[in-house]
Amino acid sequence: MSETYYKEALKSAQKEYRACVFKGKSPFLPVLDEFLSSERVSTGIDLGLVQVPLEKIVGTKTKGRSNAFAANFMPILDEDTEFATKWKRLCDAHLSEGIHDPIKAYEYMNRFYVEEGNKRVSVLKFFNADSIAAMVTRILPEKTDDIEVEIYYEFLTFYKLSGINFIDFSKKGSYARLQMLLGKEADEEWTENERKDFTAVYYRFKHAYISKDGDKLNSTVGDALLSYIKVYGYPELKKTEAADIKKNLTKIWEEVSLQQDEEPIEIMSDPSEAKKPSVLSKVLPVIAPTVYKVAFIYDGTPESSGWVHEHEKGRRHIQRIFEDKIETKAYPNAMDNPIEVIEQAIKDGCKLIFTTTPRLLQASLRAAVENPEVVIMNCSLNKSHRYIRSYYTRMYEAKFILGALAGSLTESGKLGYVCDYPIYGQIAAINAFAIGAQMTDPRAKVYLEWSAVKGAKAAAEALEERDIHIISTQDTARFLEDDRNSFGLSYVRGDTLDLLANPVWNWGVYYEEIMRRILDKSMQSEYASSSKALNYYWGMSAGVVDIVYSQHLTEASKRFCNFLKESIKHDLCIPFLTPITTQSGEKIGAGQKSLSLDQIISMDYLVENIIGTIPRYEELSPMGKATVDIAGIEKSLDTAENDEGGDGV
Repeated sequence: MSETYYKEALKSAQKEYRACVFKGKSPFLPVLDEFLSSERVSTGIDLGLVQVPLEKIVGTKTKGRSNAFAANFMPILDEDTEFATKWKRLCDAHLSEGIHDPIKAYEYMNRFYVEEGNKRVSVLKFFNADSIAAMVTRILPEKTDDIEVEIYYEFLTFYKLSGINFIDFSKKGSYARLQMLLGKEADEEWTENERKDFTAVYYRFKHAYISKDGDKLNSTVGDALLSYIKVYGYPELKKTEAADIKKNLTKIWEEVSLQQDEEPIEIMSDPSEAKKPSVLSKVLPVIAPTVYKVAFIYDGTPESSGWVHEHEKGRRHIQRIFEDKIETKAYPNAMDNPIEVIEQAIKDGCKLIFTTTPRLLQASLRAAVENPEVVIMNCSLNKSHRYIRSYYTRMYEAKFILGALAGSLTESGKLGYVCDYPIYGQIAAINAFAIGAQMTDPRAKVYLEWSAVKGAKAAAEALEERDIHIISTQDTARFLEDDRNSFGLSYVRGDTLDLLANPVWNWGVYYEEIMRRILDKSMQSEYASSSKALNYYWGMSAGVVDIVYSQHLTEASKRFCNFLKESIKHDLCIPFLTPITTQSGEKIGAGQKSLSLDQIISMDYLVENIIGTIPRYEELSPMGKATVDIAGIEKSLDTAENDEGGDGV
């Protein structure tokens, strides 16, 4: 049999050889010594005995035997050579008793290069084995801004916790996101049983993914697995067989395919960007032509949450505007079982569903996959999900104005800012406030505290203890005089709180415009003509963001703020002119006039005049962690900075 197997392996090698030559690539195995200096190799870290995935063994350490194999590790030498004889013997040994002796290899960037045992690797690859035991030496790359290097160092942190080395990702933050989606703390180590369970799940998923031709995509199995877990959850995946995984992959294939796109999100910055209804949109599933039923799903009640209160005002607004053309229904307190609540709304006949908080994102995505005839929109930012559309406001525009106002009023140059969660959109708001303050007072410093770390009251008190009295914190369109922690920009001294100005979300305007786009089918046309995730990110020019003033603010200050508002609406005032200088002194956006919306949404840094940091995951409250789990910026999932790779990581 080994004769036959060698012929098959040789045929595979020859095919690979020809394919590589045709593409202008080397037909042989890469050699580690040819692209890493001996000095770098000599500083390697001994990892001891490691189970190495065979698909990650890509080359040889030295050039000695590299030409004996094609680039796919199949033997390229003729059948009558001594090499072929030894390969056949190993083949017989594998078939009779298995290959047990470990190889010796070097790991660089989570790829392995064999020093001893090339033929063992070749035989096992021929038989599609999963892994081989190896004595491994790790060589660390120099830390650079290269995305592959940054992802690799994220892998090192993950590997130290999990011992898992077979999963790859193409996007930053994915290893931390996987750790979170598996229900583990950011710095929590895995047990042996958890490692075994995940290994079984991964290879079962990989089998289903490849059977769907997923290996033809530019993204990785890990990227696809992460997308799958975001929809169906890890507990359900653990008990799902490969055949059912394949069926579910069919449902979410657009979502999976989207992960190979470097820019998977299309940002719709203004209602005027609406596309005309296309011929295709006329055959898309739309809401029935009688009474349109629209659901609003809340994570609390209007009585207990200012956020919910404002969305409820938006619901009542569109009910008044469209009268008997639509029927709206509110579903409060959905967080106990969000999927069940959304399914109930669908059973009630709702064909358009607004889930009004990032915390409802996963349930929204799951429901959208299972009910493609229903339009589901989630109030969140920067989520590359094809099956739902997200919507949010450019609140940073209002925060820029409030920062400029605060800078004009401060005597000490010290301003305070209390933020809730480090999620997409919030970092931009903080930075815009600080840049606005610096515009009117070049010496202004913004001291940052987080309510998700200390609590809202303690955060505000911490600022007062620093003799800071002009503070921006949680925002609501209502001035709640009896609620010390519900204010926009205020002057605070002891028990006295004078409200100055408040940024507001005009959700009624937002929902009215969306409803009109649904009715004239322009939104359906946008979806049909795009292959990306659609993210509606409107601001002052659309009338969905505004500022209201209290009686404590002078007329001169109001005129100043109104001047900035009109300037922003007409693109005469741009909050994020470049370059932007970060706390570390880095210049962002050099060579650009201003930051793009994608750059603004994805901010994971603070500007130079902010005193404070973005909290790490373990510092957050349980509610903070729950919110960051779904919509947090990747940096908010970080634990303490990992080291240079000592301790065997």
